Amino acid sequence: MDYKKSGNAKVGKNAPRHSEHNAKGSEKNPFGKGTDKAALLARMKAAAEAKKKQG
Repeated sequence: MDYKKSGNAKVGKNAPRHSEHNAKGSEKNPFGKGTDKAALLARMKAAAEAKKKQG
């Protein structure tokens, strides 16, 4: 095959195929919104207690 006549390689468009539903800066995940570590810790403790009671 003569690759010389096949033309140049296509340049990437550098754009995502789709937008994420929770991308940074979107309505669901705005910029500047910090994570609430206390709420996370409470959820983790509740999950540990529930697991302890089960088994």
